[in-house]
Amino acid sequence: MRLPTWIAQHLAALRAVLVFTVLLGLVYPLALVALGQLPGLNHKADGSLITVGGDTVGSALIGQSFTDADGNPVGRYFQSRPSAAGDGYDPTSTSASNLGPESVVDTIATDPEESSESLLTQVCGRSKSVGELNGVDGRRPYCTDDGVGAVLAVFRADGLTGPVTRVVSVNQAAPATPFVTEYEGVAVEPAKPGEDYVAAGGVVTPIRGDAPAEPAVPADAVTASGSGLDPQISPAYAELQVNRVARERGADPAAVRKLVKEHTGGRGLGFMGEPGVNVLELNIALDKQFAAR
Repeated sequence: MRLPTWIAQHLAALRAVLVFTVLLGLVYPLALVALGQLPGLNHKADGSLITVGGDTVGSALIGQSFTDADGNPVGRYFQSRPSAAGDGYDPTSTSASNLGPESVVDTIATDPEESSESLLTQVCGRSKSVGELNGVDGRRPYCTDDGVGAVLAVFRADGLTGPVTRVVSVNQAAPATPFVTEYEGVAVEPAKPGEDYVAAGGVVTPIRGDAPAEPAVPADAVTASGSGLDPQISPAYAELQVNRVARERGADPAAVRKLVKEHTGGRGLGFMGEPGVNVLELNIALDKQFAAR
């Protein structure tokens, strides 16, 4: 007996679902798992985990912070780049900050927990901290000496034109002293929490300052990557930290620099990206060769 057309169509669809479920839900994943266990591939397939003394200390593919219980950098270790993934290097919260070049004005709310820093202020603060940690000039263009974005809200008599009537340092709340005392003959005020000076008609005006055009602190030391999980830093950022790490460990800077070179990888496939230094692997090598004082 021939089945009705609609029943035959449903049975054919059911068979197709079962076949593709077995092929794509079982056979294909198991084949990839088996492929990943081949010599030369199994380490990467298992997460490139790194063990020291039988304990897993991390992954060569995921960065981590080298800080103390209070979040302060541990001087004897090379420091990783900033991370915007969760509380830092959280694989379950991998993401970017979604802040771009136009993020230069902080949100200064009456409730401190509702306040947030612009990308510019984050970069300025990080550069200042990295400079102080490593004994170099942490100044950057458009940053104040206290590590926030050097940005003014300039009010003019006719909106965008006319004489300046009021100037506010939007990223420095009272009682902070504005980074400049006056602008075009008008005294600069500190910001007041809860005030939106841009919405009130102020023209956002970044001030370059006298910082060097080429900052001593590299870009990857002050910006997070898109994933927030980068395990590497640039050779320039590693070089910046050599003297501090050597001093903390009582080691010869040349020997520490040699370790950095040994843990510097080239471009992907020889042409993609830039060379990078794996921070975790480098710090493990440091502990083996130069015990911390």
